[in-house]
Amino acid sequence: MKRGRSKSPIAFVVVFVSVSCLFVLILTILKLPDISFTNGSSSLSNYKKFSKVANNSYSLGKFGEMMIEMLPQDLSFTVFVPSVTAFERDLRLSVNNSLTKEKEDDTYAILTRVLSFTVVPWKILSESVSDTEEIICDSLSGLKLHVSKDADEMLVVNRVRSTRVNLRRGEIVIHVMNGVIMEAEFQQSIRADNSDED
Repeated sequence: MKRGRSKSPIAFVVVFVSVSCLFVLILTILKLPDISFTNGSSSLSNYKKFSKVANNSYSLGKFGEMMIEMLPQDLSFTVFVPSVTAFERDLRLSVNNSLTKEKEDDTYAILTRVLSFTVVPWKILSESVSDTEEIICDSLSGLKLHVSKDADEMLVVNRVRSTRVNLRRGEIVIHVMNGVIMEAEFQQSIRADNSDED
């Protein structure tokens, strides 16, 4: 009988959710100040103006909404959420197929893992990212995120380009990405799972 890491996705989800809840509890108790990257006082007014327009006219899709619902709305986070197309193309998640009774636990485990790669515990506004320098920060899972801007003023994180920026839900800043930000090991496991289904 082999000993080692559990292969159960349910065990992984339970451990991840427990650690996440502990992290949120610590942040809540400490009432840490919001550490926002800002280059000037005008960025906040631009951010609020853009947020009002964007939030009323853009849907994150079912999986994006599920990821955002996992976070407390009253704490500052930045989330680099995959677009609806990226969920289907890169993770092979579709609303009709991935939320069935047989697959919902696996889908939730995938979303939880992707969330850990794409969440930063402070606000990063597109206006606060310099055109010439990148910001390097750690996601909740410890994955290094390299945040920069391209020539069109869109954010690029670990070579994944954004399609929408500065959306807001409560205190959460959301940037919609044209791909999934993830570590190499998780990416290989997703590819292996997808090739088994073919």
